[in-house]
Amino acid sequence: MTKRTRRPSDNGLSRRQLLKATGSTAALLAAAKVNFPAGAFAQDAGPEVKGAKLGFIALSDAGPLFVAKDKGLFAKYGMPDTDVQKQASWGTTRDNLVLGSEGNGIDGAHILTPMPYLISAGKVTQNNQPTPMYILARLNLDSQCISVANEYADLKLGVDASPFKAALEKKKASGKAVKAAMTFPGGTHDLWIRYWLAAGGIDPDKDIETIVVPPPQMVANMKVGTMDCFCVGEPWNLQLIHQKIGYTAVTTGELWNKHPEKSFGMRAAFVDKYPKAAKALLMAVMEAQQWADKAENKAELAAIMGKRQWMNCPVEDVLDRTAGKFDYGIPGKVVENSPHVMKYWRDHASYPFQSHDLWFLTEDIRWGKYEPNFDTKALIAKVNREDMWRDAAKTLGVAASEIPTSTSRGKETFFDGKVFDPENPAAYLKSLAIKRVEV
Repeated sequence: MTKRTRRPSDNGLSRRQLLKATGSTAALLAAAKVNFPAGAFAQDAGPEVKGAKLGFIALSDAGPLFVAKDKGLFAKYGMPDTDVQKQASWGTTRDNLVLGSEGNGIDGAHILTPMPYLISAGKVTQNNQPTPMYILARLNLDSQCISVANEYADLKLGVDASPFKAALEKKKASGKAVKAAMTFPGGTHDLWIRYWLAAGGIDPDKDIETIVVPPPQMVANMKVGTMDCFCVGEPWNLQLIHQKIGYTAVTTGELWNKHPEKSFGMRAAFVDKYPKAAKALLMAVMEAQQWADKAENKAELAAIMGKRQWMNCPVEDVLDRTAGKFDYGIPGKVVENSPHVMKYWRDHASYPFQSHDLWFLTEDIRWGKYEPNFDTKALIAKVNREDMWRDAAKTLGVAASEIPTSTSRGKETFFDGKVFDPENPAAYLKSLAIKRVEV
């Protein structure tokens, strides 16, 4: 039998070259799978960049960003280098957004919904210089809380803040200061606590002093008596109860059921320069919202959120309320399966309704953050990018039933009977007894 001599293959490639070529092709295909998850292979189909810098505050409504990073969803949509960075306060978040990643800041963030508007309008920036921003999605509905110090335990305060008024007046008469803490002037927590106080006949500017405290510092400040009440998200309200410092008076969903809360906001400059990258980030966040909203994932979600790099808190400080169990810290007041549990996806939680942005702007007019005749609709048209959300939803294959048919959710009714009609915000403002604006 004649031994066959090894020779180059018929196509001119040696076996070694062939293996090298096929190996390279496999690697290329693997890379393509990561970079172009939808099956697209064309060079121009993937994001323009591989990552972005996103900020967050240690709050449970930043959960979708934690999940998107921990579970590789940013990488899945071609943004593996996305960096999710903890911010010390909402003021720091604002400053870093103004800088942008090119200035060693950030490109986007988990953010209080009114902030992209206040920043875009130059209302809260240095020298009133606007930094245009976009809202790409809402991150959640409901589940912030107003907590009160144990000093007022006998009042057992709830949605009605009126009994609080006499107690505050008595304390002031003794020469002591009375303070309500929130997280950023004109932000959601500021507006919830102002609404609650004002509905109870307490003027938040005259009868009590409002102060700014970053969320992770709320409990420590309440412990040393810095404030009488505060409004913030979890885990800080439940941690307050676990440390026996105060109790939950009300969850914000009791003030306004299914209310909008945080948003996923990005610098307009980043989105305009890298539209495919922005869409990829949005899709990762939306998929994370869908995952976080499933009951079977709540325990794992709480474990993720409690991690050191995220909220850095005991899991027991976040698990119950993540799953819908609300112990108010008042004897006998424990609600199982609360309808006001945080919603990340259901009830159109992710879609940024323009009518909701209008309510936030109207409330900020109420408290003097904008001029009475401020053109809210023009600003909403610039900042709210619900068109990008719809495009991302289409690419993700979101069911039609989960995509709103209108940019307005219609009339909204609050616990005290006040009605906000997006078609007539002036009538809503006129109906409010305590405000800083003449209508």
